[in-house]
Amino acid sequence: MSIEIGLCLALSTLLFGIGAGGFLLRRNMLIQLMAIEVMLNATNVALVSINRLHPGDHAGQVFAFFVIAIAAAEAAVGLAIVLGFFRVLRTVETDQADQLKH
Repeated sequence: MSIEIGLCLALSTLLFGIGAGGFLLRRNMLIQLMAIEVMLNATNVALVSINRLHPGDHAGQVFAFFVIAIAAAEAAVGLAIVLGFFRVLRTVETDQADQLKH
């Protein structure tokens, strides 16, 4: 049983939309970081599903591997920024970021 590529791309589009909506609508930094991770995983689903069109070529899987590595680095740096932000303001709400000016 094989899943059609159109269904995989529809799943990828849905996941990317959920991630974009979560990033734009929520003000909690941790939820925004999770939304970015969902968008990166949606990109990986799209890359791997498009790669299925060319069975001998593994470029989509290689790009997906690099996206996973970038996502790991983004998570580490993002969590360090959130921890620093929390130490200063005792909150993770992005609306409070303008208080860092003074």
